[in-house]
Amino acid sequence: MPELPDIVAYIGALQTLVVGHALHRVRIVSPFLLRTVDPPVEAVEGRKVVSLRRIGKRIVLDLDGGVHMVLHLMIAGRLHWAETGAKINAKIGLAAFDFDNGTLTLTEAGTKKRASLHLVRGEDALKALDPGGLEPLTATLDQFRAALSRENHTLKRSLTDPHLFSGIGNAYSDEILHRAKLSPLAMSTKLSAEESARLHRATVDVFGEALGRLSKESGFPEGVTAFRDWHAVHGRFKKPCPVCGTPIQRIRYADNETNYCPKCQTGGRILADRSLSRLLKDDWPRTLEELEDRRR
Repeated sequence: MPELPDIVAYIGALQTLVVGHALHRVRIVSPFLLRTVDPPVEAVEGRKVVSLRRIGKRIVLDLDGGVHMVLHLMIAGRLHWAETGAKINAKIGLAAFDFDNGTLTLTEAGTKKRASLHLVRGEDALKALDPGGLEPLTATLDQFRAALSRENHTLKRSLTDPHLFSGIGNAYSDEILHRAKLSPLAMSTKLSAEESARLHRATVDVFGEALGRLSKESGFPEGVTAFRDWHAVHGRFKKPCPVCGTPIQRIRYADNETNYCPKCQTGGRILADRSLSRLLKDDWPRTLEELEDRRR
């Protein structure tokens, strides 16, 4: 799922392309994309884009007259910029937004269509779509600690909860926790003052570095992905940790996985994968030493 740095990159690219330009036509081919009925699609056609903004992981196009288009890309939704009137991809295309200077198309790979479009009027309706999570790049340490301790969850779950923190997803939560040298399964209400400060600093640093890297990429951001070659742990199962060289481990669940370094984050302990550890039971390795012995 595109997270804060990716959404900022999309908005930065769109800022120069659509602000001040008129949206002539909206072409929707997926019946599951549009999640609102009022205002109708016709209400946004012919209006100019006056600004763009981010709400969590959503992209908001503010149109004149107080109408807003809100796009949530979910896991596999991606945006593309093409010439005016570009055809919609027959296999993965969801919609096209024809401006006077080009066309913004929306695609979603896979069979599960989760991406969404909301059309709303006014700021109150827009606020109703905001989960209310704290903005991690501007939050003070005290604000960060307050959000973290609001619910007693694992750090992985707390960081990815949009009601607690804005824009953090599966990939960057792995990177943040690795940078902070904290276990993804540590409980949020049991962190020491030093650990919560470390987590806050890691969040700011990881996002800041990601934004810096993405800002150097030229053109429209076509290469949005959850897996970056500069990531330390996310998507790097069995590859060496860039800090200590230990093979990265993972916990798999549903459609997601958590990646971590056992030496840097869990004191050498191998965290139990729900499905695999239940299957192996007593054969499940609990330490790095046991894991290395099994491999020998």
